Amino acid sequence: MGNKQIQEVNHQMSLLEIKNVTYRVKEREIFSGLSLDVRSGEVHAILGKNGTGKSTLAYLVMGCETYFPASGEILFKGQVINDLNIHERAKLGITLAWQEPVRFEGITVKDYLTIKNKEIDPSFYLEMVGLPPEHYLHRIVDKCLSGGERKRIELASVAALTPELAILDEPDYGIDMLSLQDIINVINVLRKNGASVLLITHREEISMMADRASQICNGKIMCTGDPGKVAAYYKSRKCETCSNGVCVYV
Repeated sequence: MGNKQIQEVNHQMSLLEIKNVTYRVKEREIFSGLSLDVRSGEVHAILGKNGTGKSTLAYLVMGCETYFPASGEILFKGQVINDLNIHERAKLGITLAWQEPVRFEGITVKDYLTIKNKEIDPSFYLEMVGLPPEHYLHRIVDKCLSGGERKRIELASVAALTPELAILDEPDYGIDMLSLQDIINVINVLRKNGASVLLITHREEISMMADRASQICNGKIMCTGDPGKVAAYYKSRKCETCSNGVCVYV
């Protein structure tokens, strides 16, 4: 049932196109002819179990060091970006919220949130992710913040950057289960600003925020379409492990 399409015809333009991409780490093939598109203004969820390559997909799109396809093309607004580095892709309007947020020594939360535009109100973005500005604006983005606090601040910074494509890699990682609304707030602000969102998750309730969803397994996109239908397919196949290119179902 590979490459099954469970979607209606839609004539929106694609902002991001991944065409027949192969990616290897040493002798291991992570992706084998993976294809995907994210439309302008769309929230597109990627569902898959741990170890199926969801974060690898994020790093390939962002152009992180060593993450370059062995074959195939990644296009952004029609331009092939395979050979562009992470800074060049950021200038084009692509940004990534890492699963494990980075720490910065010597930079305040206020400076971090206003790094692109000094005119914005950083308090708005902190409140959006459930952090009181009076307690956080002048704190340093370092190890004194908990992982959950840094994750929230990073999500706030992604929205403040007003990207054209925001890649959210497991946005609920390190955030308590009661904070789903904060993630919804971030996605809604990105939508309002006209951004497309590549939403990487293994949680069905997170994927339901999307306009479309895709399931990734065994190095390929297994299905794409309505998030509810893709989630049902994801659960019904019960794909547990992918080993040596063989997808094992139980």
